[in-house]
Amino acid sequence: MLLKIFVIILIFWPCSAIEIDPNGYLAYCPCMGRFGNQADHFLGALAFSHAINRTLILPPWVEYRKGEARSVQIPYETYFNIESLQEYHSVIAMSDFMENIAPSVWPPDKRVSFCYMERKTLYPNKESQRDCHAKDGNPFGPFWDTFNIDFIASEFYGPLHFDVHHSAIAAKWQTKYSPKEWPVLAFTGAPASFPVQLENRDLQRYVTWNSKIINSAQDFIRNELPRGAFIGIHLRNGIDWVKACEHIKDSQQLFASPQCLGYRNERGSLFPELCMPSKELIIRQIKRLVKNVKQMYPKNEVRSIFVASDANHMITDLNNALLRMNITAYKLTNDNPHLDLAILGQANHFIGNCISSYTAFVKRERDVKGLPSYFWAYPKEKDRQHSKVHEEL
Repeated sequence: MLLKIFVIILIFWPCSAIEIDPNGYLAYCPCMGRFGNQADHFLGALAFSHAINRTLILPPWVEYRKGEARSVQIPYETYFNIESLQEYHSVIAMSDFMENIAPSVWPPDKRVSFCYMERKTLYPNKESQRDCHAKDGNPFGPFWDTFNIDFIASEFYGPLHFDVHHSAIAAKWQTKYSPKEWPVLAFTGAPASFPVQLENRDLQRYVTWNSKIINSAQDFIRNELPRGAFIGIHLRNGIDWVKACEHIKDSQQLFASPQCLGYRNERGSLFPELCMPSKELIIRQIKRLVKNVKQMYPKNEVRSIFVASDANHMITDLNNALLRMNITAYKLTNDNPHLDLAILGQANHFIGNCISSYTAFVKRERDVKGLPSYFWAYPKEKDRQHSKVHEEL
């Protein structure tokens, strides 16, 4: 009889039981911008889920492919390690959650979308509905559709907010939305601010590239770049960036600019070349850094420049300008923005764009590693001799 019971248990016992978090879960759509913006938001969402003590359901990265009308959802682990995140807080891949946990704790008839206030709809026939309209538009619809998620209702959480560092807001979230009644908080957008809060920047240490990305980056550095030190540079110069830089004149901060100007502009104000440096300035700044490196590290001179760009890599211009210095510029043969990031993170020195959240990802990673980073045109050249801010960064 006991043997029969044991056999039955073995048949029906799951091979790998997944524990259900009694404190509940947090899900969100990373629906603003491309990778750099999503990465800023991710750190904020990670901090928020930690503060309210809910397991973070790792959203896939939202990507946009040329010629495709709908966004594509790429699993978090395609680029990064999940294990390193768990050193800080409880997380679970969204696919694992939907397959193994959602059927019991978040069935279809219990799925409610969260938003601060009513969100306008794109469709006239829905205008009378007071709703989050969580699936209206791209990438909102494609994101939730990837996991066959529909919402039966909306919950407006205002005036609650996500700044867990300067208030007791975490306790208010826990009081208003108990995990017993609300096992999953599913946000229409990221529960975080952009750019990333200063207090959350250090969480970058838990966002680590997986072995596939790391090995590819090291293979490129080992096999494609000359032996010796190399400088990684990030150039934003596509037509969309040119248009974005037009907002400099009307703004105190723009995108990721607090990373060099400070969150209260305590290190300076916006100016055009900070966003769109000229070719002459780029070459001049690279030459200056090369000479400084040679003086500081005579046995490890710069031999190459690795360029990541959204448009013009300036390879010919750089090679012509650096010919006498015996330095060559390189780029990936096939565009791969994530591999670009990983290589930039391993460069001996890095120069990026202060305004760009893509640069900001590299800067945070290098800060964690203790590697030097600089920004184009910062500080202003006329102020450079009177300032040590550049070295401090």
